[in-house]
Amino acid sequence: MWNTKRKKPRILIVTPEITYLPDGMGNLANTLRAKAGGLADVSASLVAALYRAGADVHVTLPHYRRMFHVEVGNLISNELRVYMSHLPDTRVHLAEDRIFYYRDSVYGNYAEDSFRSALAFEREVINNIIPQVQPDIIHCNDWMTGLIPALARRIGIPCLFTVHNIHTQKTTLDVIEDRGIDAAEFWNNLYFERQPYNYEESRSSNPVDFLTSGIFAGHFINTVSPAFLREIVDGRHDFVPGQIRNEIAQKFYAGCASGILNAPAESDCPEKDPYLDTHFGKDDFVSGKAANKAQLQKALGLIEDSDAPILFWPSRLDPVQKGCQLLAEILFEIISRFYKEKLQVAIVANGSYQQIFRNIAAFHDLHGRVAVRDFDEKLSRIGTAGADFLLMPSRFEPCGLPQMEGQFYGTLPIVHDTGGLHDTVGVLDTAHHTGNGFRFETYDSNGLAWAIGEAMRFYKLPKEVRYAELLRIKDQAAQRFNHDVTANAYIDIYESMLDRPLIVPDK
Repeated sequence: MWNTKRKKPRILIVTPEITYLPDGMGNLANTLRAKAGGLADVSASLVAALYRAGADVHVTLPHYRRMFHVEVGNLISNELRVYMSHLPDTRVHLAEDRIFYYRDSVYGNYAEDSFRSALAFEREVINNIIPQVQPDIIHCNDWMTGLIPALARRIGIPCLFTVHNIHTQKTTLDVIEDRGIDAAEFWNNLYFERQPYNYEESRSSNPVDFLTSGIFAGHFINTVSPAFLREIVDGRHDFVPGQIRNEIAQKFYAGCASGILNAPAESDCPEKDPYLDTHFGKDDFVSGKAANKAQLQKALGLIEDSDAPILFWPSRLDPVQKGCQLLAEILFEIISRFYKEKLQVAIVANGSYQQIFRNIAAFHDLHGRVAVRDFDEKLSRIGTAGADFLLMPSRFEPCGLPQMEGQFYGTLPIVHDTGGLHDTVGVLDTAHHTGNGFRFETYDSNGLAWAIGEAMRFYKLPKEVRYAELLRIKDQAAQRFNHDVTANAYIDIYESMLDRPLIVPDK
């Protein structure tokens, strides 16, 4: 086995997606962009923060040639040799397989495609990249890396497994081995559908659960918010499969699980947002929000009135998780209740409830007060900047980012008290200058209506009181919700697993 007692511990982050890499991490760092969801942002921010801190951080991801905008057929011989070598000093390690080369997206449109990609990725990491990098610690993410912690435990490398989404896939050992992974070496560190009697009897008849295997074999695990972790352990969510809940609970009670909040991208603030035509900060906060509100109202066909409060819906219209049906039940009621206050509702999102909201607006003739549009990134960012309140009445929320982002723009969140929403939104108390939004505990339309009422009570306060609170919240959000805070939480876990400092100053 290789020597892992080097002065500066080496960490290998294994992720199927990433949005950017910092300069200096190799000749390919500036070209690698592959994103499907929040995991890409979290991976990028963690790698960047670790690199800035001076850690010996390495990252591996699939070699998505097409998404990386590399046409190898156009390279001349010397360019091709350099490209294929990735340069010997690189910290970026690409998993090679033809299944990655010509993809247009990280995940396929059907389960079998994503499953085959995951096996190819894990094969390359297990067979080639871990032996090449010789890490002191491995950090894996979600079910697509679920076999790697079992190998890490077998060869004695501490492994952190992060659960971003409660989603898994299953297959048998013979299928895994047919894809080039010698699972016989670490099969007893995997989690099977039923208790295995031995390797031979389970090989072709006892499916391996990928996400649960990662949790089971990982030396330490984390979810993406402390409250969501506790909710899983307490069995509060019936969509979490029993085996996943049980293994997370085992890790939790053993002191080997924690929740670490994600953080918004560094550009998700009104000073830097590339989608805003009018940027603003503390000094021009009032005029900047007013300009974005006017632009939003014009773009959506809402009544153009700077005094009209706007409720903005930032998430997909998914009734299973996001709670859009709660808003549908009270939409006419809240417009009527706050008609004199000129309340408006802006929905820039896709999903099954989009047509329902349109039907409600048409039936009650709420045009000018209610707008429903397909999702558009620029329009959504203007909505976050120009609205006064942001609606996130989710039934459950592993972490969530819009409720954090809104605070940077002075757009206060109205949320159901669950998961990451609980951890990031405190009840606003203007008398004591605490809190940053509005929470309701009972998941129903009455709870949401009450929270909207509390938000409108805040909106009716004198402007100087309101804006003082908004600036306080903006400042506190910048201190709480940033990549360095998130990275430091991960560093604490790494150091506890290594039992020594991760960052060693260079002499």
